[in-house]
Amino acid sequence: MKAKYTPMNEYCKEYMRYLGIAKTERRSYSESARLLEKAGFREISTFTKLKAGDKVYRGYEDRTIMAAVIGKKPISEVGLRVVGGHTDAPRLDLKPRPVYEKGGYVYFDCHIYGGIKKYQWLVRPLALYGTVVKKDGTKVEVEVGDKDTDPVFLISDILPHLGYDQAKKTRDEFYPAEDLDVIAWTTYKAPDKKDKKDKEEEDPSAEPKADKSALVEYLKKTYGFDDQDLLSAELEIVPAGMPREVGFDRALIAGYGHDDRVCSFAGLKALLDAADDVPDVTASILMCDKEEIGSMGSTGMQSSFFENTVAELIERQEKNAKDIMVRRALERSSMLSADVTAVADPHFPDVNSTGNEARFHKGVAASKYTGGTSKSGSSDCGPEFVAEIRRIMDEGGVVWQMAELGKMEKGGGGTIAQYMSRFGMKVLDMGTPLMNMHAPCELAAKDDIWNTYKAYSAYLRA
Repeated sequence: MKAKYTPMNEYCKEYMRYLGIAKTERRSYSESARLLEKAGFREISTFTKLKAGDKVYRGYEDRTIMAAVIGKKPISEVGLRVVGGHTDAPRLDLKPRPVYEKGGYVYFDCHIYGGIKKYQWLVRPLALYGTVVKKDGTKVEVEVGDKDTDPVFLISDILPHLGYDQAKKTRDEFYPAEDLDVIAWTTYKAPDKKDKKDKEEEDPSAEPKADKSALVEYLKKTYGFDDQDLLSAELEIVPAGMPREVGFDRALIAGYGHDDRVCSFAGLKALLDAADDVPDVTASILMCDKEEIGSMGSTGMQSSFFENTVAELIERQEKNAKDIMVRRALERSSMLSADVTAVADPHFPDVNSTGNEARFHKGVAASKYTGGTSKSGSSDCGPEFVAEIRRIMDEGGVVWQMAELGKMEKGGGGTIAQYMSRFGMKVLDMGTPLMNMHAPCELAAKDDIWNTYKAYSAYLRA
């Protein structure tokens, strides 16, 4: 059955394209900046004076970006409306010295980034993306695994015939994290025949061994860097393959990184589509990094990027911006924390918060609080802002539901809401329900994806 032409299907098609490109936060940044520039947004440094209707963005370290359409009312007086999400996703990162030999194979040594189930990353095609920065500052982009002609990478596992001892271990024990390393090279590099000494010492009965120097030589020849340049690299192992429709009805989308690019893209698209309408209150989006590891670092939400950007906007709008003006603007702002939530899975009903769980095809999900048992790590939105969002959603014809992550004492999770609400902002979590969250392949429903976009559009235009 072919998907019919509808605004929803066209939007989902555009989103799937984005998701296939944005395999990492750097790629998300570059594609988002491209779309913003195409729509007439300009980098903030190009403005000396901001006026109503101006389209502006500010990026940082090629990973975090904020964009805004300047409103009619001064930011210092009324604040901003913000849709904020993250673009990083659970994955495996190459360690600073990743190349090693073991048992005749050459591996890339990997480190876990974010919360994963280790077994889900075994025996599946994987791709390598990232940036290598040489000592002279030259950047080399690496993209391997998603083109038809590309090789892929793989983490091996023991066959079931010999896995009896493994099967007795717990889920977390049976495959050590330090063994989550991908096969990078297996062929033997023959010794230099000109070197007589090596030739004489060679044991003709010895088994050929993969030589990591052959891989290093390949990297140098193909990309122009060597293993020492990997010390200043950001290389990520992610699932290979493009997003796909699921089921004969094509109602679901399977893909890597729905969490949280499904919400970040919806915010970006909502701002782009509203960019030619001058709002009363400045409409903005925030696409940040490092959420999956606690929002730390210079590009995470615990950094000063957001407040610094607001200060830059006020300075260009009013000149001589004072600290108190920035503080007042932040306190008078509001935000939809654009992050996903868990959808009810019929196979695991014992974790559902009965009557409060999210469901597929019921629309975008609002969560008054996240966190674990006793609301730990939650901003717990006040009822006044929840009521305001209810009104905006209903007036905008948005299909939405109220949900929480799951039963108490079964686990929990957080979003960037807590880091934004510390400014005194009104913040409510609102995002797409997901199945298989944090897995290499997550599931989302097209109509929920569409209503996430509609929700952010209604909020930014309100």
